[in-house]
Amino acid sequence: MSPTPPDAPDRHVPQAAGKPAPAARQPPVDDHQRPGRQLSLFGVEATEPAPGDLAGLLAGPGEVGRMGGTARVSIVVDAAWRVHVLVAELARRGLTASWIGRVAEQHGVRTSYSTRLAPLAAAWLRGTTKRPPPGFFLTGPRLRLWVAAAGQPEPSGFLLRLGAADESCWEPVGAALAAVGLPAVLLDAGTGGPAYRISGRRRLGRLAELVGERPPAAPPEQWPGGAA
Repeated sequence: MSPTPPDAPDRHVPQAAGKPAPAARQPPVDDHQRPGRQLSLFGVEATEPAPGDLAGLLAGPGEVGRMGGTARVSIVVDAAWRVHVLVAELARRGLTASWIGRVAEQHGVRTSYSTRLAPLAAAWLRGTTKRPPPGFFLTGPRLRLWVAAAGQPEPSGFLLRLGAADESCWEPVGAALAAVGLPAVLLDAGTGGPAYRISGRRRLGRLAELVGERPPAAPPEQWPGGAA
């Protein structure tokens, strides 16, 4: 049995305000139609969680490895709250996760080997080299995992960190961001990267819309739109 995840600050999510009564002769307001909760074609509420969503981790600094007819995904994160969020998100996809204790403020999170991840490995690996498959695209669930593992706000926008050794992935990942309305600037190691920077009020709002509501373990200031 995996140990208890590292401690994260105890945070409480405010209760949602009561839903107003519908106007006369109008249908009741659906939960997804409330102000600030518009349903996006690519958002987290548009599809059920699936193992393929872990492509979002691979778009960032995540790694995938194969063993026989199974595969597993692993990633190193820089804060305990990310461990809590990722373990919960993986469980929603029927995947068991384990984690390695803190070393220099870093935590390793990885799934168990699973046949459910074999298609992901087959799509992303060229031998042992990670590369997005042809036609790679991003969705809200994929972006949500990427943000949970390697997203970071900054004064001029929001960063989505990339794998330092994954240079062949950066261009197709950037194209996938642009395709969902998030054109971003690629930062190299000399300017705080490798990472994509999303900036501008409209694009940051789009990111918040796609990744959905802040997980309870995530600090509000670290989640897109969470500190609004």
